[in-house]
Amino acid sequence: MEVAVVIVSYNGARWLFDCLTHVFGSTIALKVIVVDNHSTDASCEIIKGFTDVELILLDENYGFGKANNIGISYALSKNADYVFLLNQDAYLETQTIEQLIEVHQKTLGYGVLSPIHLNGKGLGLDINFSNYIQKNTSLVYDALKGHYTALVYDVPFVNAAGWLVPKETFKSIGGFDPIFYHYGEDVNYCQRLLFHGYKIGVVPNVFLLHDREQRITKEPQTDAEKLQLVERKLKTHWADINIEVETLITRYKHSIKKTIVKQILQLKFKRVFYYKKELKLIDSLLLEVQKSRRLNREEHPHYLNSHTTKRV
Repeated sequence: MEVAVVIVSYNGARWLFDCLTHVFGSTIALKVIVVDNHSTDASCEIIKGFTDVELILLDENYGFGKANNIGISYALSKNADYVFLLNQDAYLETQTIEQLIEVHQKTLGYGVLSPIHLNGKGLGLDINFSNYIQKNTSLVYDALKGHYTALVYDVPFVNAAGWLVPKETFKSIGGFDPIFYHYGEDVNYCQRLLFHGYKIGVVPNVFLLHDREQRITKEPQTDAEKLQLVERKLKTHWADINIEVETLITRYKHSIKKTIVKQILQLKFKRVFYYKKELKLIDSLLLEVQKSRRLNREEHPHYLNSHTTKRV
């Protein structure tokens, strides 16, 4: 059995030594592939210090999803039976991957399995992860009791900081959708998993640490930043192939047009200009989203094996 770990790095020098050290401490043999998104810090020097890493250098920052697709494609070309997608700021425990594989081989229908995500110090749950698992009340209840009654718990979504993915998943529904540059691609992937009949599972008593507590999230200030956030939210919602969106899009455009009229009557012309930009954004997204929905309803490996890479 061949197991590959794919890590996308981008200016992650503060985490990469610990990340890779934990990977190489795993209890099973792993092929470790790092795809670097054109880092400008010491990331590549740190990665090259691990002689067993296969490093793929990209000539620009392709974003999280596309860079992962490059790593996944390479892993599958090397006959990987499983690919473990790992964030550069996440640290595995020694048995994490081995235990997840054991659970996958005992269960049916799971397209993705994930461990419990702890915070960077391992003293509690990662705050975002704690929100995801609330979708399964049995998991929350069992966790509070300290006694897990299931081998794996189904959830509609878990973030891609640590995913075990069998090759059959990629062969069936492909890689991440490139309409998402950074953020939203894992939400979309989970939507597609559910549409095609796969389950998403969290495995109790199996852990990784996600070291992101100190990361500062800035509120968007400029119109460009606000529109970027709107674009991501609209794509995530409208590209969901589990729902029909034509009426939703029509209503959303209508509400923006009504808002523009109100802003004109209130002489708030700066806001008028912003909402006109949002209308233009919506029109520019429609063809892209429609193409995405059409492709992702099909069953074959979109978005993989589509990039020439340089290995080091």
